[in-house]
Amino acid sequence: MMKGPKPLKQLQVAVPAQETPVDKFLTASGTFTDGDLRLNQKGMRLISEATESRQPDVKEEDMQFSLEDLETIKVIGKGSGGVVQLARHKWLGTLYALKGIQMNIQEAVRKQIVQELKINQASQCPHVVVCYHSFYHNGIIYLVLEYMDRGSLADIIKQVKTILEPYLAIVCKQVLKGLVYLHHERHVIHRDIKPSNLLVNHSGEIKITDFGVSAVLANSMGQRDTFVGTYNYMSPERISGSSYDYKSDIWSLGLVILECAIGRFPYIPSEQEEGCLSFYELLEAIVDQPPPSAPSDQFSPEFCSFISACLQKDPQERMSSLELLSHPFIKKFEDKDIGLAILVSSLDPPVNIPGDV
Repeated sequence: MMKGPKPLKQLQVAVPAQETPVDKFLTASGTFTDGDLRLNQKGMRLISEATESRQPDVKEEDMQFSLEDLETIKVIGKGSGGVVQLARHKWLGTLYALKGIQMNIQEAVRKQIVQELKINQASQCPHVVVCYHSFYHNGIIYLVLEYMDRGSLADIIKQVKTILEPYLAIVCKQVLKGLVYLHHERHVIHRDIKPSNLLVNHSGEIKITDFGVSAVLANSMGQRDTFVGTYNYMSPERISGSSYDYKSDIWSLGLVILECAIGRFPYIPSEQEEGCLSFYELLEAIVDQPPPSAPSDQFSPEFCSFISACLQKDPQERMSSLELLSHPFIKKFEDKDIGLAILVSSLDPPVNIPGDV
């Protein structure tokens, strides 16, 4: 007799222990409130002051599904604020990435989380990961995100070590389109562009995820390892405590693309293929030393110029996301029949999914 598929676990997301109660922001029905935002187990709504007294909570009929309709499969990512799990809709079989964030009432953190929720709800960009729903339950905010089935750029470079220029041009173009949307339409600085926040699917699409919430949570929780990881791709002006703007994301993008090209984090010396700089050595190098550059004997002049345009220590000399979309490196491969799907199809998927999907 054949055994049936192993039953999937009910929804359980591990997150760090909550240090401060959030009762101040809860209604009697368990709805999290902050300004015009209302969030509970049935979903999220933004309401006006005029309707607040009549409609204080999220209505079940407003949502396509609730948190109870999801079952978890396995953990696919971990961060300072909690974990990301692969989840399946119980009735439809649709796969999602379920991100759990432990709510923290520290004002700066709370505001950043609320901002991300609002950005996610309004996002209409094909180069930003879709957030289908968000929920609040038992002190945790859940984001039901588009599942990018080939993992992140970090997963890809672990397998291929380096990425060739034609593919990098495609990555750059898609990420820049996402940044143009965030910078010029949403007026948002991402603050945490890094390989693990650039997700990939089997179609070869690259999409941006996380709008700085993870970085804010990491700093507020004082976790040294996460703190260091967050600062690796941070611009000199941010590290030195100066004012910064959208151009800080461009510095981060430059480091990410250069890392993909040379096969190591740019601030690790070439003779030191393994290992890393200490925290203070890294900060000193980013602030005080000349910026990294692409070796001219290994890469095209267009690529070297693109990296240089991103890694200018003076943000005023750095090109914007919109300007970089017209850079010769991006234009160089536009008429070529090249797609990232060719690259990702040859790689092992980061997650093996049990059962028939």
